[in-house]
Amino acid sequence: MTKLTITRVILILSTLQINLLELCFSQTVIKTLPGYSGVLPFRLETGYVGLGDEEDLQMFYYFVESERNPSDDPLMIWITGGPGCSSPRTFFYYTGPLKFDYANSYGKLPQLEVNPYSWTKVANVIFVDPPNSGFTYTKSKATYRNSDTLMAATIYEFLIMKWLENHPKFLNNQLYISGVSYSGISVPVMVQNIVNGNEAGNVPRLNIKGYMIGNPLTDRNIDFNARIPYAHQFALLSDELFEASKAHCNGEYIEVNRANGLCLKALAEIDKCLKDLYDQQILEPICIPNMITKTILQLWDGKSSTRNPTIPLPLSQQPPKSWCREDNYRYAIAWTTDRNVQKALHIREGTIEEWVMCNTDHYDIDRNDTDTYSYDIASSIVYHRNLTKNNCRALIYSGDHDLVFPYIGTRKWIRSLGLTVDRTWTPWFVKNQVAGYTETFSQGNYSMTFATVKGAGHTAPAFKPEESLAMVDRWLAQAKL
Repeated sequence: MTKLTITRVILILSTLQINLLELCFSQTVIKTLPGYSGVLPFRLETGYVGLGDEEDLQMFYYFVESERNPSDDPLMIWITGGPGCSSPRTFFYYTGPLKFDYANSYGKLPQLEVNPYSWTKVANVIFVDPPNSGFTYTKSKATYRNSDTLMAATIYEFLIMKWLENHPKFLNNQLYISGVSYSGISVPVMVQNIVNGNEAGNVPRLNIKGYMIGNPLTDRNIDFNARIPYAHQFALLSDELFEASKAHCNGEYIEVNRANGLCLKALAEIDKCLKDLYDQQILEPICIPNMITKTILQLWDGKSSTRNPTIPLPLSQQPPKSWCREDNYRYAIAWTTDRNVQKALHIREGTIEEWVMCNTDHYDIDRNDTDTYSYDIASSIVYHRNLTKNNCRALIYSGDHDLVFPYIGTRKWIRSLGLTVDRTWTPWFVKNQVAGYTETFSQGNYSMTFATVKGAGHTAPAFKPEESLAMVDRWLAQAKL
């Protein structure tokens, strides 16, 4: 073998090794983004983490260091609901450091501006694209199926096996798992997995301190059945209709005996009252042109199904004559599907066929599985109950105008835990105004804070960002809301 041939072989092997390392774990600090003028005023990192056999699952993430004190502030990983909604939904609309400048975004590429109420003001936050959404991809795409239990295991592997291994300076930061909506099923399981891993002596040991979940799906029966009493409580149903449904259905409005004609008749009348409401915020308009056709009682609409979230609608030159909140999501689609944006984020070319904000294979209460997901945990209450035996903190909060998973269902399962009430129902304030109501519970070294966010809908930070930031900042500091 000649010297030149040997040199070529060494170069090829070196290139292969570099490519394999990049596939295993890649990270890039992003200093500028299309649509934002100037250098980003925070530290943004994007990357992929390879998980599973032969790194089959490549999970894409956005990481923003705390804008206050990265070394001391908590580390938070955010699990978007859905299941299967991508990170930009949270990054731009809920808790991330940027938001869309709607007034100046009529054109091809949406413009960005700083979100003054980002949770990155008080914490280091990892936003993860779950499988089958965003920029996360699998080599075995045709056969990959996610599930509640697999998602929880995946996040544990993401943290302990890969991400913290490559970010050791955050190992000692307090760790919190957070999310909204359907994440109410998976987040307590994730925390339990971490606790179990620590007890088993897995390294690195994670400094888990607790979890936060907003408007969570926790128990299918409790949370779906809470819709009708909630609707009555908010004057969406008459006393007579509510009492008739309660009597004829015995408080069970979801798994109804099809032979119970009186119950079915009452539910049909209820559906007439509720089906034209925007269930994620009952005071806001629904997108009439693509009205939901399924009954409100049988629909899980946590992913905004009234419009196809995969189609990048063109941004008009003038504001729309009528508005609904889902109109805003077109900006994320237009921005994220732009080739220059994907290049700036260091997306691996050719790894996804199309960017999807939310997996459109929707959860349906009539079935336990879809083509891409197995809903193998019907209730996460048992995990909450197990965590009460540990040194752990929980913040459960609810926008009080949410009809998807109403706060009265959340209060019901919280009471089922049998915790000691430390502080009874009381208002909490932002700028001397009532921002909501709160109560606190405990058992041994475990504590739980429940809070409503007044006027907020299904994802409180999207509706009441200032109040939501104040809530989480105080709670992380272990201060009263």
